[in-house]
Amino acid sequence: MGYLFTSESVSEGHPDKVADQISDAVLDKLLAYDPSSKVACETLVTTGQVVLAGEVKTNAYIDLQLTAREVIQKIGYTKGEYMFESNSCGVLSAIHEQSPDINRGVERSDPMEQGAGDQGMMFGYATNETENYMPLSLDLAHRILLVLAEIRREGKQMTYLRPDAKSQVTIEYDDNGKPVRIDTIVVSTQHDDFICPKDSSKTAQLKADEEMLAKIRYDVINVLMPRVIASIHSEKILALFNDHITYHVNPTGKFVIGGPHGDSGLTGRKIIVDTYGGKGAHGGGAFSGKDPSKVDRSAAYAARHIAKNLVAAGVADEILVQVSYAIGVARPINIYVNTYGHGHVNLSDGEIARKIDGLFDLRPKAIEDRLKLRNPIYEETAAYGHMGREPQIITKHFDSRYAGPKDLTVELFTWEKLDYVDKVKAAFGL
Repeated sequence: MGYLFTSESVSEGHPDKVADQISDAVLDKLLAYDPSSKVACETLVTTGQVVLAGEVKTNAYIDLQLTAREVIQKIGYTKGEYMFESNSCGVLSAIHEQSPDINRGVERSDPMEQGAGDQGMMFGYATNETENYMPLSLDLAHRILLVLAEIRREGKQMTYLRPDAKSQVTIEYDDNGKPVRIDTIVVSTQHDDFICPKDSSKTAQLKADEEMLAKIRYDVINVLMPRVIASIHSEKILALFNDHITYHVNPTGKFVIGGPHGDSGLTGRKIIVDTYGGKGAHGGGAFSGKDPSKVDRSAAYAARHIAKNLVAAGVADEILVQVSYAIGVARPINIYVNTYGHGHVNLSDGEIARKIDGLFDLRPKAIEDRLKLRNPIYEETAAYGHMGREPQIITKHFDSRYAGPKDLTVELFTWEKLDYVDKVKAAFGL
């Protein structure tokens, strides 16, 4: 008997994602002007207010208020009726110096022996059920919201859209763990109050709400989903769409109040959205606002890089990789591998882990260098997932009233590159 599996995603306008993007924008600007910056930036957003907190060690000086406002404007919170607007919201900073007790455990005279910025375990996962080696349910949930954001920014259809949104996709799998069909799609999107009731009665208000919901449901099924389907190029995945998908669109019936006004947001509260949608495992550490000396972030990226290259090389159909660290210690405590019985090499999972140890240097500084993590590449990761994204080279522009403008060419999502496939094949005799 088969089973159902579900993953969710949230839009860039979701309050937790607003917080993540602000934290990573602060990190990027500090790295742009001082690549050696040590940063742990947390953000809280609520009605009309942004609060920044955390610890920083840097030679750079940036305008935190301006950085936060730029992010909020880019997301689309630009109207007073949202009760959270880029120009008028308050921005309070409580950021202070990094603890010297932490710093002494991280920095070393030999940079390659730099200690891990914290203890913990990190996981990387990959599966060959999609072209980007991500779980299908999460890949589709992200895709739905990316297309919804495109429609909102174009302003030609679904013109009532506001920035906050969530999606959820349920896939039916067969006994062999292969996707059979899409079972359920959930889309909740914030919207304008675009149909006015005829009078002030409760009956008139309910009728207006029902008409709005009917319009949004129609547009999700007939405008959004065709564009989502058109963006998919895999015939195998297209075949999973069917006429019996259950759609839940704005199930509460109305979603006008949203964003940080509807619910406070915090950095690091969407760790499953950021990674694998519930597949594989998660060590519990969030990513955004943390420089790469924090292995919560850098080692999770490294583990994904390893898992993806091993699956792409044909070692297994899916792989989970765990690494763990002690604060101030450079070398990982362990490397663990689980191929879920789907391996294609005559080796145990423990033997695969030992080969990984010889192929990939997992000391924090080595990870930073290999994946080019000391660059300002993080704001782009803070919405629609850190994994499964397209590696690309772009030029980013930064402004500082203290240090002047700066243009930097950087490589995004380096941990998604398949640059170790040949080395893996050679090591495993594939």
